[in-house]
Amino acid sequence: MLSMTCRSLDFGTRVLDLVAASIERHSVKNVGKTFTSKVYGARRMVCSRLNIRRTRVFPTNTSKALLDGVGEQTTPVLDLKKEAKSPVSLANLFEVVADDLQTLNQNLQSIVGAENPVLMSAAEQIFGAGGKRMRPALVFLVSRATAELAGLKDLTTKHRRLAEIIEMIHTASLIHDDVLDESDMRRGKETVHQLYGTRVAVLAGDFMFAQSSWYLANLENLEVIKLISQVIKDFASGEIKQASSLFDCDVELEEYLLKSYYKTASLIAASTKGAAIFSGADRSITEQMYEFGKNLGLSFQVVDDILDFTQSAEQLGKPAGSDLAKGNLTAPVIFALEKEPKLREIIESEFCETGSLDEAIKLVNQCGGIERAQELAKEKADLAIKNLQCLPQSNFRLALEDMVKFNLERID
Repeated sequence: MLSMTCRSLDFGTRVLDLVAASIERHSVKNVGKTFTSKVYGARRMVCSRLNIRRTRVFPTNTSKALLDGVGEQTTPVLDLKKEAKSPVSLANLFEVVADDLQTLNQNLQSIVGAENPVLMSAAEQIFGAGGKRMRPALVFLVSRATAELAGLKDLTTKHRRLAEIIEMIHTASLIHDDVLDESDMRRGKETVHQLYGTRVAVLAGDFMFAQSSWYLANLENLEVIKLISQVIKDFASGEIKQASSLFDCDVELEEYLLKSYYKTASLIAASTKGAAIFSGADRSITEQMYEFGKNLGLSFQVVDDILDFTQSAEQLGKPAGSDLAKGNLTAPVIFALEKEPKLREIIESEFCETGSLDEAIKLVNQCGGIERAQELAKEKADLAIKNLQCLPQSNFRLALEDMVKFNLERID
């Protein structure tokens, strides 16, 4: 039986005692449905996806709210409608760390290693697929913003190595995600497994995880090693949660946020906290940087999930509504399900009728799911801005604030 250790995860005002994948302590329900057949390359694999035991993780404490800030009637920190400035661009907000990012781009492919040409070719495919380099940029911005507190005049070698490790881990996770999600496109280009096959894609992701772990160990900082190692475990936990709740219309917002933390926010939070640790910042600052990364990561994921309904395939670089089509119910769907019973019927049928997916997307838009998800993204963004108030005023702090605004502008 699969069993993993318990973890205490703080989502703001409430501490949850979580079990990553211990079946004995989960509330389990069986959902038996017909077998489905899928083709992977030249192989046909028969699976009973919906016979996977759908697993729920419930909090052991019920006295406080998990959804920190959600639904509270507070004065927003951000009001983009009142902003007089022109829209934020990534090029502008990354300008203060442009040299750092240029050095990172030069190092990325060499750090992966040239002894495995096929794996290198696979890595080059995704490194060159138009990624925003948001995570290493966050490492550099937080590093420089917190270095000022410690009196450092420049970044250390460990700061730079951390940024490279974070991007490698992120890239490895994307390669594996595309295999699990059977995605044909990533950022408008063919995915690694489409070009090289599933076997090479899995090995490429594994290789990059292993290589990043080796470089991580050589940083010789136990706190950061534990922090980043937990992220890799969180990736697996997030995939388990997602796979066990496909087409489950009873999934709750708390579960969605937890999965989003595992799959997206955990790495961003570890990135920003690790950067502050290498600057020698005190614990109160490093914890605020962790909270900043967590809240920005959650806001970022909610915005991505909104765009899956509001943008075209050309804009997304993948088919629109792809998450819903695969049974992955995100914030807009969860909110819409509260108001529209017909949406439940369509989803639970797994879109067996022609046009049912388009009808479900239309219902999500009509039932206020998009608007409520936008409110959730903005609430998390407000929290992220508040987390930055511990930093001194600088161009680097301003760029971090602008990154939060840029994320929200994607849905305005």
